[in-house]
Amino acid sequence: MVAAMKTGLMRLLDDPKRFLGNARVGLVCNPTTVDGKLRHAADVLAASADVKLAQLFGPEHGIRGDVQYMVDVDDEVDDRTKIPVASLYGKTFASLTPSKRELDRIDVLVFDVQDIGVRYYTYAATMALCMQAAGKAGKKMIVLDRPNPIGGTIVEGGGLDEHLKSFVGLFAVPQRHGMTVGELATLYKARFGIDCELEVVKCDGWKRDSYYEATGLPWVMPSPNMPTVDTALVYSGMCLFEGTNISEGRGTTRPFEYFGAPFVDSVKLVKELETYALPGVTFRTCAFRPTFDKHTGKVCYGAQMHITDRQSFQSYRTGLAITHALRKMYPSDFAWRDDAYEFRDDVPAFDLLTGFAKVRELIEASAPFDDVMHAALRGAEAYHQGRKAALLY
Repeated sequence: MVAAMKTGLMRLLDDPKRFLGNARVGLVCNPTTVDGKLRHAADVLAASADVKLAQLFGPEHGIRGDVQYMVDVDDEVDDRTKIPVASLYGKTFASLTPSKRELDRIDVLVFDVQDIGVRYYTYAATMALCMQAAGKAGKKMIVLDRPNPIGGTIVEGGGLDEHLKSFVGLFAVPQRHGMTVGELATLYKARFGIDCELEVVKCDGWKRDSYYEATGLPWVMPSPNMPTVDTALVYSGMCLFEGTNISEGRGTTRPFEYFGAPFVDSVKLVKELETYALPGVTFRTCAFRPTFDKHTGKVCYGAQMHITDRQSFQSYRTGLAITHALRKMYPSDFAWRDDAYEFRDDVPAFDLLTGFAKVRELIEASAPFDDVMHAALRGAEAYHQGRKAALLY
């Protein structure tokens, strides 16, 4: 299998001594932490006589990807490498950060996890918390860069109010940020005050305007409900339904492309969505029966979105439009999620995702959709001011 480009990991594996020296290494990894031959970095580094791999760190879903979303990951010993694994996704917000005891075992902390280009996909937040912890502990942080699978030119969304910071929004970064994790790390340090020794090992040959298929690399699911590049492309809008009682298609073979609920009329919904004139997407009526998560075992009626033009498609706008339509059509049945979400139980989950309570309030009031979008797109000034300087490609 020949790749058209090299990730940061592939460059590091070409000459590990150059990047790691004699340091004791901690590795933040998951199933995407593979080279062009699909060899997992933990396996390769553990077997190398030139590398002192001392500690593994598992983000949400675990280092081997066997844990569902919002399910805590336990500390363990990795079966393959026999190296201890510290969980970075436990039962509390404090569990998201490496502990001093864990960092005392290492000299350098390496992050290599495939992001999907969306603020509330939690891996970039894990990276930021690792950067903060490494800085406090006096440890070097190395980010092995990977391509943004949905391209690095299109930016969608807004920032967030200070009191709504959470694991799905640590900083005022747009929902579709149009950056790689290496670029985000650079931005976090330059614009959002993370003080650490940082080295980004860039990709070789990635083009900003390309989607993942153009890289020549195999797609490895970054999480259990991210099976395809198209899933990643719709996620910045359709993840909003985690903050509602509308199924986002978890428990089906097309998560985040299917959406609906038992009380929805599919035909009426699709007809209503056509009035929003959403670019680059069309909707097909469908029914599905989730095998887990919301409405398990019940028939949900709704639609499947089909992307017709990636360049004009606006995922965040589309997700907000569908939310606006469903709340307007079914005010008595539609509901906002009100239980704990990503370690916060004091505010609605939908507010954490959008970053602004005003967006939800306008939808509840059946305000014009243009007003909803205006409220949703504000507040990312620091991001936009710093983005250009943080770009590496």
